[in-house]
Amino acid sequence: MRYEFAEDIQKLAGEISILLFPHIDLNNLKCYRSYGTSSRGTIARCHGLCKIMQKAIGVKAIYVLEFLTERYEKLSDEDKLKVIIHELMHIPKAFGGGFIHHNVVTDRNVNLCYAEYKKMKIKNFQNPKQKLADETCL
Repeated sequence: MRYEFAEDIQKLAGEISILLFPHIDLNNLKCYRSYGTSSRGTIARCHGLCKIMQKAIGVKAIYVLEFLTERYEKLSDEDKLKVIIHELMHIPKAFGGGFIHHNVVTDRNVNLCYAEYKKMKIKNFQNPKQKLADETCL
């Protein structure tokens, strides 16, 4: 496997987080592309540094979103945004290294968040000084 920092995805993830997930510490969120996967069907992954590792090495929580290039790059722009939203939804409000599972991060909830993102983006474009979301789309 080869990993490369994904500046374009990082920018989108930051924009989405500001609008939908204000609990996400953008200084401790990193997006990477990976190349050479052998996994089947996976498009992206969310990696969190668990509490015991944070304590052991003396750092705060950090999350890394990994996008498997062979699959992610084949998606439409809309589906790419939905994948980013999906991965961001795995990050809990406590931003402590934990993980929200797929009983909450469902296609239905991703689509609700995507619709909210589009709505907020349009509103923000029309009125850039408007206050952003205090709560997530869920």
